[in-house]
Formats: sequence, structure tokens, C-alpha cells
Amino acid sequence: MLDKSRLSRFKNPIDPQQEIAKFDALAKEWRDPHGKFKHVLAFNQTRLMAIEEQIARHFDRDLTQDVPFEGLSLLDIGCGVGLLCEPLASQGARVTGIDASEHNITLARRHANSWSIPIDYRHCLAGDLSRDRSLYDVILNTEVIEHVEAQAALVASCCDLLKPGGLLVMATLNRTLSSYIIGIVGAEYIMRYLPIGTHDWHHFVTPQELDDMLRPHGLSTLTTEGMRFNPFTQNWKITANTSVNYLLYASKSANDTLEA
Repeated sequence: MLDKSRLSRFKNPIDPQQEIAKFDALAKEWRDPHGKFKHVLAFNQTRLMAIEEQIARHFDRDLTQDVPFEGLSLLDIGCGVGLLCEPLASQGARVTGIDASEHNITLARRHANSWSIPIDYRHCLAGDLSRDRSLYDVILNTEVIEHVEAQAALVASCCDLLKPGGLLVMATLNRTLSSYIIGIVGAEYIMRYLPIGTHDWHHFVTPQELDDMLRPHGLSTLTTEGMRFNPFTQNWKITANTSVNYLLYASKSANDTLEA
């Protein structure tokens, strides 16, 4: 296992404003199915189906129903332009989407309004939500933690905002040789699926590190699953191999009680 403490001297500190600027520059292109991020959209669609299945399994919902997630409250932390928020809201969930980029929130709100999809979009950070003491049945935090310097603090915020018995979904890149070759060299430098410099391998997080950050907050990992791209079929699929991209699902004990 790689020792993250030994990597610290190679890490460049993350500048939050630079990270926000990266995604501001890409925001308008995320939804174009024929644009340069069409592979990212395909990735998102496969990831969405995996998330839907886990939510349905956790809360015993039937995905063949018109609104299987009716009555569930869902928070998407780092929602971007709403690629996950909209389909989940359309399935009945009461969705709140937050993002550090005001530009992303503006575009997400505009698109949801144009389709009359009720989503509560807010330009804020996860820590800002603690003030109103709202808790959520489902929390999503996808492709965010590798862009954050205070990773443990982000995980703590996710845990604090989750209801007892709730489901936390985190998606990120594993810190392995495979993720460096495929996720950075391949995706950014060779195939140009993402702009060069989108990711810094030293900030990738292993599933074990995520689990270690979750357990002090009363969450336990339920399962992890990976995602793999087939360059010949141009399709993504869910796999047991978590060496590159992975989803981690964790639950908070239903016995946890809220502070007075």
C-alpha cells in the first residue's frame, strides 16, 4: 500500500480559486452529447445507473415505478451543472445541489428551470449547510474530493449532513499506478478526454483512506465498485476493479441520534 504521508512532499497545494476556474471554463460544454466531453457524459450516465441501483437497494425502492425516490431528500455536494441532480429529481427525490462555482449553479438552475424540474440549487460549500441543521437521506459527493485540500474536513461535512440510516455515495479516483497511467496520461495527455492538468495524482484517495475518514463519524462502508472504459466499444461499465475510478457507498448507523 502506498503511504500517503510519504507523498506529501510531492503534492502541490490546491488553490480553491484555480480549481473553480478550471470547471467554470468547462461548464457550458458538459451537456453537449456530441462535444469533446461526450465520453464524460457517457461515464456520468453509467455512474448514474449504478447510484440509482444502490439508492433503490438501500431504501427498498422499485426502479420500475414512475417516481421511485419520492419522499427521499438528496444533497449533491459539488453538483456541477446538475448532471446527477436532474434525473434524480425527476424520479421523485427532493434534491438540493450545491457547488463552489457560482457559474455552475447559474447554468444548472437555468437548465432545470427550462425543464420545470424542481431543484434547490445553492452557491455554497458543504460546511455552510450546517447552520440550518438540515439532514438528508442521500448525499452524493462525486469527483470532488480529489480537488480539495482539506479532504478529511469535506468527508466530515458529508457525514454530519447525513441522516441516521442514510446513504453516502462518494466517487473519486484511486491513487494507483493504473490511475496515473489511465486517468491522467491516457485521459488527459493522449485521448484528451479532459484538459491537461484537470487532476493531480497526489491528491487521489484510496478506498481504505476514505473508509478511515468515515468510520470516526459513525459510517461504515457497504461496498465499492469500479468503472472501466472500453476504447473499442466506447462504453463504460461497472466492474469489481477499483484501481482507477471507483464509487464507495457508506451508511450511517440508524442508531445514531441527533444532538439537541
